[in-house]
Amino acid sequence: MPKLIIFSAPSGSGKSTIINALLKRNLGMEFSISATSRAPRGTERNGVEYYFLTTDEFRGKIENDEFVEYEEVYEGRFYGTLKSEIERIDKKGNATVFDVDVKGGLNIKRQYGNDALTIFIMPPSLDELRRRLESRGTDAQEVIEQRLQKAEYEISFSNQFDKIVINDNLQKATEEAGSIISEFLDR
Repeated sequence: MPKLIIFSAPSGSGKSTIINALLKRNLGMEFSISATSRAPRGTERNGVEYYFLTTDEFRGKIENDEFVEYEEVYEGRFYGTLKSEIERIDKKGNATVFDVDVKGGLNIKRQYGNDALTIFIMPPSLDELRRRLESRGTDAQEVIEQRLQKAEYEISFSNQFDKIVINDNLQKATEEAGSIISEFLDR
């Protein structure tokens, strides 16, 4: 069975930064490239940041049972993980690392049981999360408010994850997540 490591967190929690730091450590992990029905942004390339599909292509793959998980995250905007992506990474002998929303993460865990590790990256507080989102300078205030509402919802699922890592100090949170993963992979 493939080994799966699933990260979920509210936007702005530092999840991507932690994942990227851990991937550089050669722990035998590879990042799963998600599929999406949204258009590429900036310099994003198909098969690198995402597999970009049209909405119709995405729906067709749903009908053909090609996803291990998928979600309509925003109206008309799908994100998901193709089963072929897990197979591609497992063939190399690597554990598959996911960056997915809470529902997707828990869905994968249900399917793979003890072969999947779920880690929730928790912001120290919603006030700190607001500060981080605002300091990015990438989102309008309305979008930040939507992200904060979504964060409260996502945090309500955190107790269903195997491990919760509070990111009040990036270095400490990265080390903690790394130790949890090493222990899981050594089992």
